[in-house]
Amino acid sequence: MTEASRTIAGAVLLTIVTIQFGGYFMTRIVRGQVPMTDFQKSFARAGHAHAGVLVLLSLVGLLYVDQTGLSGFWLWVARLAVPIAAILMSGGFFASSAGKDRTAPNQFLWILWLGAASLALGVVTLGVGLIVA
Repeated sequence: MTEASRTIAGAVLLTIVTIQFGGYFMTRIVRGQVPMTDFQKSFARAGHAHAGVLVLLSLVGLLYVDQTGLSGFWLWVARLAVPIAAILMSGGFFASSAGKDRTAPNQFLWILWLGAASLALGVVTLGVGLIVA
């Protein structure tokens, strides 16, 4: 593993503490200690789940990225697009459901879709890079 990938992996691992805090917050939600609509609860669950899964996918991807023949811009896309997607997608779920008594997404739903685009770009770049190598 290159130094760049190792550093990014270390930073990604540190984000797990925020996901743990999110898990604690989810326990407060399901116990009824945080008032939310059913819509907000479902988006909170989705945001938390996407954060966890995409952080794990980011770490797995970093194990493979240095095995590709990618260089320059495309190497950095393969390294960073999935971790960025983890931030954007989970943040998009939380931001678009923020507000008292919200029953539908607000104007921040675009953050979720930007994260989805980052995820697609990252996994396609990494996948193609591995196949071509």
